[in-house]
Amino acid sequence: MNTALIHPVILCGGSGTRLWPRSRKAKPKPFLPLVGERTLLEATLDRWHGASDFAETVIVAGQGHLCHLAEQAPAEATVIVEPAAKNTAPAIALAAALLPDDAILLVCPSDHHIADIASFTAAARAAARLAADDWMVALGIAPDRAETGYGYIRLGDAMEGGHKVDRFVEKPDRETAERFLTEGNYAWNGGIFAFRAGAFMDELEQHRPAMAEAVRRAVAGGRYQGQEFHPASDAFAGIEGESVDYAVMENTARAAVVPADMGWSDIGNWEALRDARPSDDAGNRVHGPVELVECRNVLVETDGPRVSVIGLEGIIVVVDGDEVLVTSAAGAQLVGKLTGAANQ
Repeated sequence: MNTALIHPVILCGGSGTRLWPRSRKAKPKPFLPLVGERTLLEATLDRWHGASDFAETVIVAGQGHLCHLAEQAPAEATVIVEPAAKNTAPAIALAAALLPDDAILLVCPSDHHIADIASFTAAARAAARLAADDWMVALGIAPDRAETGYGYIRLGDAMEGGHKVDRFVEKPDRETAERFLTEGNYAWNGGIFAFRAGAFMDELEQHRPAMAEAVRRAVAGGRYQGQEFHPASDAFAGIEGESVDYAVMENTARAAVVPADMGWSDIGNWEALRDARPSDDAGNRVHGPVELVECRNVLVETDGPRVSVIGLEGIIVVVDGDEVLVTSAAGAQLVGKLTGAANQ
């Protein structure tokens, strides 16, 4: 294995709640063509396709989604099958413990949209160079609005290719988010990271030793089945799930950030999906048999029945099979609390 390469690690899964009813637990948003003709997972894989400095992809996913990976992931990809969902820190640690210590990991969610691929790959390469010097690197998304739904990163001292992290900030209130936007030295934390595998495991052992030990035992006791790697489930079962932000990034003394303006969206709800799609002159986006009259900023998606909307603004209508969702754009963040979404 060429240790000079960047090793993409895709975290693939989801509960199918925030984009319900189009997204379901059995087939969540990574496996759906929500922006363009390619699924979000396929679009993620496309970002480094053919690039000589990227190695074969490693995908971390649960057993229930292997059928979709068989259809959408390249045959050469290594799939680490999580014995249980334990959040991002253990998932990344599985890949870090399986790969050589000097492998440079580029950790990417499988369900985000990035419009500017050239800016993404440039930022990824800059992050990889810092990671080779044992920095724990986040890609910081250039904010374009006072968003209260994301965590923020305050940029510290400049360094070659990026900045030291001054601090990580929890999701702010509206007034604080507006101040961050005005000050200009903050970035959104988009969940994209670069680490040297061995350095990541060293940090994990320092800050979450029980997790690191359990992951190492799970990998040591694991087995390959073709391109699938199955960690030992008994060793993994006792891990207390935690995000990589809490377990490593907010604790390390070597946190760095590479700012990236790349047309990013986490497609975190129907309003975000609406904004990621191309619109007509009135800001409307439609898919399927739809008729709109005097509407603005309306999203309608239907898989069959005709939907007609007259004189409305800022609403979202989704028809999927026998389920119908109607919400305001502002209410889209509450979709996951609906009975149909939460009790799949």
